[in-house]
Amino acid sequence: MSVLFETIDKKGRKTKLTKTCWTHIRSEHSNVENTEEIIETLHKPDKVIEDDREDVEYFFKYFKHKTQNSKFLKVVVKYINNEGSILSAHFVRHTT
Repeated sequence: MSVLFETIDKKGRKTKLTKTCWTHIRSEHSNVENTEEIIETLHKPDKVIEDDREDVEYFFKYFKHKTQNSKFLKVVVKYINNEGSILSAHFVRHTT
């Protein structure tokens, strides 16, 4: 699995996005226009929700310039041994 990018999230953990996942995001959630939106959400989230049952965290960032009603980018990250893999990213209306 080739990695499209690696970055450090707000909590200092290495987080990566694979090319396979990026292909999924672009085909299923075309309003996610570029990886910079994902990186910004990981670096400066407006809200983070932890789901300890799944070892997943949800990062949210508000993008006011978006024309659609859903303006919060939700980035879903799975953590194993304190390293994250992005599972999905899509826009939602609310952070809950």
